[in-house]
Amino acid sequence: MPPRLLLTGLAKSVPGGRTLFQGLDLTVGPGELVAIMGESGVGKSTLLNIIAGLDKPDTGTVAVEGAALSEMDEAAATNLRRDRIGFVFQAFHILPYLTLRQNVALPLALGRTAARAATARADAMLELVGLPTRGADYARDLSGGELQRVAIARALVHDPALILADEPTGNLDPETADRILALFADAVRSRGAAAVIVTHSLVAAAVADRTLRLTATGLVPHDG
Repeated sequence: MPPRLLLTGLAKSVPGGRTLFQGLDLTVGPGELVAIMGESGVGKSTLLNIIAGLDKPDTGTVAVEGAALSEMDEAAATNLRRDRIGFVFQAFHILPYLTLRQNVALPLALGRTAARAATARADAMLELVGLPTRGADYARDLSGGELQRVAIARALVHDPALILADEPTGNLDPETADRILALFADAVRSRGAAAVIVTHSLVAAAVADRTLRLTATGLVPHDG
């Protein structure tokens, strides 16, 4: 069985010729959480976008469950993102005009899951993240911690192979962040997904199995 995520020899430069990173390799297996840290501007979010197929490396390959993004056309890459990758954004991106149930079910709707089945799975995920009675509510009625729970539920509802999280606790107070991180880690491991967390937070990195630092020459063990 191939790893959930395999990065080989990635390199990326920005306009003007500055190299963000090169020679970057990473393997992430089922149930494994990897945290990536680094200074602002080093390219952490760019790396996450490359993994998701939203940006292209200058050289190197990205494979999700053995499927190489570089060998796919845009339609195939879009389908892979929809079906096999979950996203947890720093700013939540919960759609205000949809109920929480509809927000969580969105990946299923995009994948053409039948409406009744999508609703049942969304409700089950909301219960998993501790919001069993809030499916009919809207984002305006929730706290930041509750919105982040909804974002995690949406990222997991379609049983993705890979979950990508960009500063998942950046807007949360420390106590709420601890609870959300524990919930996130438990959900990822219990489902056998792989997760890559990009973060500045040592607290967020503490839930990971490995913490790496992004440098111009690739990923190295974090020494902090």
